[in-house]
Amino acid sequence: MLSAELAAHWLGHHRLTGHYLAAFPDSALLTYAPAEPLRPFGAMLWEVHGQTDYVLAGLSSGHWGEPRWAEAPSTDPASLRSAWAEQTARLSRELPGIPDAHYLTLQHTGWGEMTGLAAALGAIDNQTHHRAQGSIYLRELGLQPPQFWDRGAGPA
Repeated sequence: MLSAELAAHWLGHHRLTGHYLAAFPDSALLTYAPAEPLRPFGAMLWEVHGQTDYVLAGLSSGHWGEPRWAEAPSTDPASLRSAWAEQTARLSRELPGIPDAHYLTLQHTGWGEMTGLAAALGAIDNQTHHRAQGSIYLRELGLQPPQFWDRGAGPA
């Protein structure tokens, strides 16, 4: 039950962030930041992508290990858009099958001891935080951000 509910919730957020990603022009996605020390939206999404991969791998396998945070793997907008779409498909496939026990068991994560659920919710919170920044960036670029409640399928 928990897996199905969390999968639907997380996928909704991931799809919504995909709508924001689709709204960004290629010319601004990985370059525009309104002021120092803020990062471009694309850089923040690469962070979210890495965190999501880390949490999904830990939830799936039960082995968390240390995260390997790195710089954005690409400065090509098409690479980010493709990686986001692939990750959305992976979340759709894998999240519903994760046993509830993997969410409820205390894990040794890169952020310390916490349940898998706490790690997943932290990843969702981080994505929400960065999506809110993206909303401001879009407005500064003169673009209308997607509606925050539009979590349906569409651009991934």
